[in-house]
Amino acid sequence: MLLAGAAASTLLPAPILAEASNSPAISPAATALYARSLVLDANCAPPLNDGKLPFPQSQLDLARNSGVNVLKLTLGGINDDFVSTVGFLAFVQRMCEVHPDYFMQLRVPSDMQRAKRENKLGIIFSFESADMLNGDMDRIGIFRDLGVRVMQLSYNKKSPFGAGVMALEAGGLTELGRKAVDTMNNLGIAIDLSHANPATTADAIAVSKKAVVMTHGGCSAIHAHPRNKTDGQLRALADKGGVLGIYDLPYLTASPKQPTVVDYMAHMEHALKVMGEDHVGVGSDAGLEPFDTSPQGLAEFNKSEEQRQKSGLAAPEEDRPTYVIGLNNPRRIEVITDQLLHRGYSERVTEKVIGGNFVRVFREIWE
Repeated sequence: MLLAGAAASTLLPAPILAEASNSPAISPAATALYARSLVLDANCAPPLNDGKLPFPQSQLDLARNSGVNVLKLTLGGINDDFVSTVGFLAFVQRMCEVHPDYFMQLRVPSDMQRAKRENKLGIIFSFESADMLNGDMDRIGIFRDLGVRVMQLSYNKKSPFGAGVMALEAGGLTELGRKAVDTMNNLGIAIDLSHANPATTADAIAVSKKAVVMTHGGCSAIHAHPRNKTDGQLRALADKGGVLGIYDLPYLTASPKQPTVVDYMAHMEHALKVMGEDHVGVGSDAGLEPFDTSPQGLAEFNKSEEQRQKSGLAAPEEDRPTYVIGLNNPRRIEVITDQLLHRGYSERVTEKVIGGNFVRVFREIWE
C-alpha cells in the first residue's frame, strides 16, 4: 500500500455513500486565501499512474488543479525492503524528470517556496516503516542523501528502534533507537511519531534535540483510538515545537459511522485548543485522487485490506472506506480553509494550519 495508514474493511458494505465527494460550497474569501497560501499536506500522494510513465494529461491536471503546493509522500510502504524502497524512490525521481513542469523533489527548505512560485507540486520523500533501514544506522545517511527528509521509528508493530501503536506493551525507544534519533537530528531528518506507541513517543520527544512531528493523526479526546493522540501527547509535541497533521481516516469517529467534515473539524478545533495555532496542520493520509467508490475500486481496496488483516498490521475499526464525507476530492484543503474561516479563525491562523506550520517546522529541522 502506498499510504500505510489507509485501509478499509473486507466486510465493507457494497453501497458506498453518494455524498463521498460532495463538498460544501466554498466562500470567495476561502478560495482567495487558498490560492495565495503555501498549501502543504503532510501525508498524501500524487497521482502515480500505477508506476507507468509518462502520465496522462488528466493526472497532471489533477495534481496541478488540486491547489496543493507541497506534499509528503510515503516511500517503501509499510514493510518494503531496501531494494524495493530504492526502486520506488527512483521511480518518483524519474517522474519528476519526465514531468519537470509539474513535479519536483524537495531537498532543502527553500524548495517549498520554489514549488509554490513555479506552480509545481513539491514532493517530500518520507518513510512510515523502518523495515528498509533494517536496523542499519548507515542506511539512515544513505536515504537522507537520496532525499528522504522524514522518517518514522516504527510502523504499527515493534522495530529495532521502537514500537508502534499496535504494540502498546513493547516498551519505548531501544538503545539503537536513541542512536537513530541522534543520527536523524544531526542529518536534518524530521522524526515522525504518527504511529509510535506512547512509550516510544515520550522517549523520542525527550531525547530529540530538535522538534518532532506527527504528520497524520487525530485526537483521543474526540474519539478514543490507538492511532489518535492524548491531550498529554499533543501538549508534549507542541512544547517540543512540533506539529500534528489531522488525517482523513475513519478513526475520526466510532464505527460504523463514516466521518464527515463536521467530525474532521472537531478534531482540528480540539487540537488547536490544546496545542495552539502554531502546532496544527493537515496530513490527509490519502491520495490527491479521490477514494474510488466504484464496485471495482471497492473490491481492490478490500483485497488490500485483507492483506493488512492477515499481516496483523491493521488497526481497530478498519471497517469503513478511507475518506471523510465532504473531503473526498483533490481540493479538500480548500474545504478545510473555508471551514476554519467559517468558524471564526483568522486568515493568519488559517494560513498556518493549511501549510505554514509544517513549512516552519520542516525548515527548522532540515536546516
